[in-house]
Amino acid sequence: MRMPYKEYYVYILTNYSRTVLYTGVTNDLERRISEHKQKLNPKSFTSKYKVDLLLWFEKHNDITEAISKEKLIKKY
Repeated sequence: MRMPYKEYYVYILTNYSRTVLYTGVTNDLERRISEHKQKLNPKSFTSKYKVDLLLWFEKHNDITEAISKEKLIKKY
């Protein structure tokens, strides 16, 4: 039996003044960006620094690859 095809995204966001970067992983990029814009958790890092502008994203078919890429980006 074949597993359903999944897509995972590594993404980088910034704020309006481009002074903060945030890197994350999701399986639904559109929904996740919308959540950042809505600031659902007022105490979160992205809400506090108004981080909701998408700078870059990369698609992966394997969650472990996506997480590895996220960790590599955060290392820098």
